[in-house]
Amino acid sequence: MTKSSNIKNLATMAILVALAVAADIFLRIPGIGGFLTYEPKDVVLTIGAFIFGPVAGLIMSLVVCFVEMITVSSTGPIGLLMNFLSSGIFVGVASVIYYRKKTMSRAIIGLISAVIAMTAMMLLWNYIVTPLYMGVTREQVLAMFIPLLIPFNLLKASLNAALVLLLYKGVVTALRKSGLVPKRETSDGGNKVTNTILVVIISAVAVITLLLVMLIFAKMI
Repeated sequence: MTKSSNIKNLATMAILVALAVAADIFLRIPGIGGFLTYEPKDVVLTIGAFIFGPVAGLIMSLVVCFVEMITVSSTGPIGLLMNFLSSGIFVGVASVIYYRKKTMSRAIIGLISAVIAMTAMMLLWNYIVTPLYMGVTREQVLAMFIPLLIPFNLLKASLNAALVLLLYKGVVTALRKSGLVPKRETSDGGNKVTNTILVVIISAVAVITLLLVMLIFAKMI
């Protein structure tokens, strides 16, 4: 890789980090269940990891979570840890599965795996960390699993996964046209245009549905 390509990649990653921070600050839904927050930064970070690989995705996630800690978050280092674990597992799992063989089917498998992994990971770490942060017992945390933590994390991860499927192709196409990303991508074969349109339609319906469910869930809790 040439020096100019390295600089171009760093510039593109910096743009994606800035977009993730903007999504974190301006598109967040705070106070769900009293202490949970939805923000779509993982969508931008996962798109970045799909383009540049899992290691780059994890580095971008750490930078964004650090910026979040010193700007909009009031949870300090504990919040940084929880946010990085949440973003890191989602971004890492999805991109590890997708990056080696960039096909639509691998993207879908990666995102579904990321939803499951993130939900399981955050249940474990909420069980470990929440008693230290909120001064509650672990029994009280366990009591939150079914009514709050499981549905919230499933909704958050599923909404982000649907947004990645909806936006990825358009973002990569724009970056390629601007010369920031090389013009290379494998496909699943067959009718590529039809497959893309179908995925976009299904993703758009899923995004609208999951966003409405998230808003209803936030008001109910």
